[in-house]
Amino acid sequence: MCRNIRQLHNFEPPATPDEVHAAALQYVRKVAGAAKPSQRNQAAYDRAVEAVAAATAALLDELVTTAPPKDREIEAAKARERSRERYAS
Repeated sequence: MCRNIRQLHNFEPPATPDEVHAAALQYVRKVAGAAKPSQRNQAAYDRAVEAVAAATAALLDELVTTAPPKDREIEAAKARERSRERYAS
């Protein structure tokens, strides 16, 4: 789908409303095919972002796991290492 949308479930601390909104915005941008909607489509775009954010928040609230929560700093370090290896010359 979209590489900019990150996993939000099972992290300590939990995902913030800003992270949920950012993921929803990326999703709507991808589906709409435009990063910035026209003025005529702005209201529909905003409603879609809010609906996706609400659905995402509801999903995250209901998900259950037995896995221990992931540490954001450790996961970020792993991602940087994967990126460094991928783009090494």
